Amino acid sequence: MEKAPIHNRTDILVIGSGASGLFFALKTAQKRPDLKILIMTKSNADESNTRFAQGGIAVVTDNNKISFDKHIEDTINAGGGLCKKNVVEMVVHQAPDRLKELLEFNVEFDKKSSGDWDLGLEGGHTQHRILHHKDISGSEILKKLLIQLQRMPNITLVEEHIIFDLIIHNSRCIGAYYYHNESKKIESIQARMTLLCTGGSGQIFKHTTNPVIATGDGVAIAHRAGAEIKEIKYVQFHPTALFEKDKNPYFLISEAVRGFGAYIVNNKNERFLFETDSRGELATRDIVSRAIGAEMEKQHCEYVFIDCRHLDYEKFYQHFPTITDYCRSIGIDIRKDLIPIVPVAHYQCGGIKVDMDSQTSIPNLFAVGECSRTGLHGNNRLASNSLLEALVYAHQSSEYICDKIDSVSFLDPNESEGIFSNYQYNITLNYSEELRNFKALMQETMTALFIKNTNPVEAKSVIEEILSKITPLFQKDTISLQLKELQNMLAVAELMVKEFLENNIKARAQQ
Repeated sequence: MEKAPIHNRTDILVIGSGASGLFFALKTAQKRPDLKILIMTKSNADESNTRFAQGGIAVVTDNNKISFDKHIEDTINAGGGLCKKNVVEMVVHQAPDRLKELLEFNVEFDKKSSGDWDLGLEGGHTQHRILHHKDISGSEILKKLLIQLQRMPNITLVEEHIIFDLIIHNSRCIGAYYYHNESKKIESIQARMTLLCTGGSGQIFKHTTNPVIATGDGVAIAHRAGAEIKEIKYVQFHPTALFEKDKNPYFLISEAVRGFGAYIVNNKNERFLFETDSRGELATRDIVSRAIGAEMEKQHCEYVFIDCRHLDYEKFYQHFPTITDYCRSIGIDIRKDLIPIVPVAHYQCGGIKVDMDSQTSIPNLFAVGECSRTGLHGNNRLASNSLLEALVYAHQSSEYICDKIDSVSFLDPNESEGIFSNYQYNITLNYSEELRNFKALMQETMTALFIKNTNPVEAKSVIEEILSKITPLFQKDTISLQLKELQNMLAVAELMVKEFLENNIKARAQQ
């Protein structure tokens, strides 16, 4: 993206450049061309969890009441009955309208030769309802939204600018402190409305499908600002990531591959999932992940396999060219070889608590996408509902902000004096081996907590010990970006451990 100047204030600050942030910005800019919108992202504009979304977006396309009811039912069942039904109904019923808007932004989804949608099937779904663009659906959406963004004169997008903290004044959010990658300093920006679209926290774990930027920043800075965080311990592990030992992130083998007819087998070439659930490969992700974990422990192995050898290769390649080509690049020929797979951290179902307009518990602060907790997912997200949630809540927040922003004023110069100059750190880009080791210890600890069900008291002790070592570093005049990122990951890890402990206390009280 072309560099653009950053002024010291903007009407709306969008933090993050995934589907939720871009969709919000485009809709808002169209409706209110008088508003200045600044999108600030910590890496390149196209580096987000959206880009790695392979499967697609779940949408009822036949406008049939039974189809809507089944999508609602599937979502609630996948979420363990913990979903908020009114939220699920809103999201599912809005899907056709949000799809229409994506199509107006020239996003393309696969069709059959008849011209009908080529709808996919994924785990937990009782009907074919997944719109996809081969196996790069997220990338297609992101690419087309970024093209549209360049046509909007009231949107500015800046890359490689890292948000450090929100600015709270009189109990409301009025902007943020950020690292300016040209001045190499911490600077501030005032905003009438701020939208967090910062994605998930997969990098808290040893193995994840999330990119290296997924460090829980949005949840961490919202928590430090006083926002309510809820259900953060509900982290979904995707059952079929391609096993490549110490690679980070892991390459994802899409849920849609199983929907296409692939089998999951153990090292004896046995399909073992039916012992756990009658749906076999098409059970929900949490069930399949646990079954694979149990099988790995039973067989004393590091992975199991996806078997595609019985499938029509030409049709498979037409649907999954990226997966096929990647496997081939590391020496796996899906026509004759099994694909080694393992469950890894994939999606954060909880996060910053928001209402149905994406408002957090802090006035003028909103959260959309994976960093938020809307009530849609419960304890386990239904496949391909994430992009749908991002679009619906981007729409909801856009409608609300466009209607309410005129009642929110910038601070006058006298009132703002001193407020925007409180962050006095100098920044170094120097890399610390000590911080890298702390990060690795945190990842090992959190992975053991989620995968091996280790005692959360032990995890709490480790996280607190790491925090005690890094906290004094913030007393110095100069800190590193690496340190700030580790602080954010530890903050989210601490919140997750706290919820585990609270859950244990509740469970004992009920006995």
